[in-house]
Amino acid sequence: MATAKELLFEIGTEEIPSVYMPDALRDLGGVTERVLREARLGFKRMRTLGTPRRLTLCVEDLADKQTDEVREVIGPPKGVAFDKAGRPTAAALGFARAQGIAMEKLKIKVTDRGEYVVAVKKTEGAKTVQVLPSLLPRIVTSLAFPKSMRWGDRSMRFVRPIRWLLAIYGGKAVAFEIEGIRSGARTYGHRFLAPKPIVVRGFKDYLAKLERAFVVVDQEKRREQVRRLVEQAARQVGGQAVIEPDLLEQVIHLVEYPNLVRGAFPEHYLSLPKELIITPMRKHQRYFPVVDKQGRLLPYFVAISNMKVKDMDVIRLGNERVLRARLADADFYFKEDQKKLPLEKLVPRLGQILFQERLGTVLDKSRRMAELAAFMAKAVDPGLEGAVRRASTLCKADFASGMIREFTELQGVMGRYYAAMSGEKPEVAAAIEEHYLPRYAGDALPKSKGGALVGIADRMDSIAGCFGIGMIPTGSEDPYALRRAALGLILILAGQELSVSLSALTQKALELLKDRITRPQADALSDIQGFLRGRSEGIMIDRGIPADVAAAVLQTGFDDIPRAFRRAQALAKAKQDPGFASMMVAFKRVANILPPDFAARVEEPRLREEAEKALWREVKALQGEVARLTDRGEYEAALKRIATLRPVVDRFFTDVLVMAKDASIRENRLALLAETASLFSRIADFRQIAAST
Repeated sequence: MATAKELLFEIGTEEIPSVYMPDALRDLGGVTERVLREARLGFKRMRTLGTPRRLTLCVEDLADKQTDEVREVIGPPKGVAFDKAGRPTAAALGFARAQGIAMEKLKIKVTDRGEYVVAVKKTEGAKTVQVLPSLLPRIVTSLAFPKSMRWGDRSMRFVRPIRWLLAIYGGKAVAFEIEGIRSGARTYGHRFLAPKPIVVRGFKDYLAKLERAFVVVDQEKRREQVRRLVEQAARQVGGQAVIEPDLLEQVIHLVEYPNLVRGAFPEHYLSLPKELIITPMRKHQRYFPVVDKQGRLLPYFVAISNMKVKDMDVIRLGNERVLRARLADADFYFKEDQKKLPLEKLVPRLGQILFQERLGTVLDKSRRMAELAAFMAKAVDPGLEGAVRRASTLCKADFASGMIREFTELQGVMGRYYAAMSGEKPEVAAAIEEHYLPRYAGDALPKSKGGALVGIADRMDSIAGCFGIGMIPTGSEDPYALRRAALGLILILAGQELSVSLSALTQKALELLKDRITRPQADALSDIQGFLRGRSEGIMIDRGIPADVAAAVLQTGFDDIPRAFRRAQALAKAKQDPGFASMMVAFKRVANILPPDFAARVEEPRLREEAEKALWREVKALQGEVARLTDRGEYEAALKRIATLRPVVDRFFTDVLVMAKDASIRENRLALLAETASLFSRIADFRQIAAST
């Protein structure tokens, strides 16, 4: 039986794309929590579940009544509301009338601005059964999807057509209607195996009856079922399944009732590069590959079907036939491409493939990349110059191959194979594949320095070119994926610890594009720097760096990305120290008194008070040491040394009048504070750090 206060809500739909499901379930929970909170309805626990045909919500111990609402409406000041004799004025009477309460019920409240007349208004909470018919439609219409659609003659948009709505509270159906679809206590089982309507009374009853109707609503239970079935099937052929989390996530949202299909393919296809076998399996068919103990592919696959039939061999044969056709295509293109090698012979064909109308062809881009990669190699490892030039020249050549026209996901991978088959050096072949990394959030970074440099060159050329012709990403448009390019560029620099000057690299990229870009280079450079700074800040925050720390560090420069990230990590750690607040007080006392853009040198003979002489001695002693520590990247040690200034700074402000009448003395003392502030600015702009720890 349902608990007295349990809410069960299900949105039944046509099949929702699997890639939408994880976000849809999170959104369902988030939207529901917000709607219930706004409605003043408390609850104990919430669960969101789903299959391709349903989004389900269970709220445990949902309050049977809204909490009462008490609001205070502030009226006129007491002195205006009442005369000297204490009688209400027209202002008080008008306020009471407007609020709908008796004059004698007005209260006086002391605020920061003085005493004011206040009307306290209490609204009694309604029964939950009375408000749910209006709240549940709000939840449905508030859900967001990457793409939505209308169906029939309805005006509402949703990810897929809604076919039914189930809503039960306290064991009873909640009646409401959305676009002619009426809610009730009915759900539906598997589309083909148990399509008849099912009446349910609560969440436990719902789960049990649907499972008997070949629907496993709980996605986590399906996940474990799929994992168990796949692993078991692989063991039966003496192997182990390769279960990637992304593929598993897709598969569990493709089926309502997982059924095992184990298939095989002709062994002669194992002579192909493994990526040519795995890609059709994973990307196109959603199959799990099987490998032996050494990680070598076996001629088997495991698939999960949403259907259960008497003769599962029918489904197996169909899956095998589809995969054989894919592998036959891969085999054909692989053999045909080999006839066109060496890879260098494909490079001229890039002149027929347009990168961007104003920025030229892919061949033009690869030539610019070679110059950019060589420019960076000279700075970080001159011995790599030849390899990165060669890799940049060849890295897009597989665009012109038949294989990439058929399997675009294999860009770079096939370039590596074809480069190796063409006799290119291993470091060149590796860079060709690695320059695409990272492809997405959480993807691996290039392992080799050569791959990193070519990858940075590729991304910087795209960013500089598009910004140079005014194609700057907006909130809704980023056709050349420049945000992703910038994130990849920064992640590579930070991950590979490459001390490449971002400003110099950007200028070089713009110079190489000078005959093609339409904006002034200075404007493009400024915009690109701001763009890269924003991406850097986002990555820092994603890595747990407080937002104020990230902003403070980047304010003092991010030309060297690895150093900027290390400064941020050191400062974030220092901020957790109980003594950090006192150091901040010291710095802000220094910074707040300095005029903007102040510049002057300390003249030691003009220092009169012992406190200012003591501060100057400490600053001079620290300058060389802090410079050495920061040059070596030892930012934590530098911060600890700077923190020792606190007592002498406090003494300075206690004993010394900075703004002395004598202009020369005043300027000298400001110069002393500027020198003190410069120690801090080697790490960050501390003015942007929040005072609290």
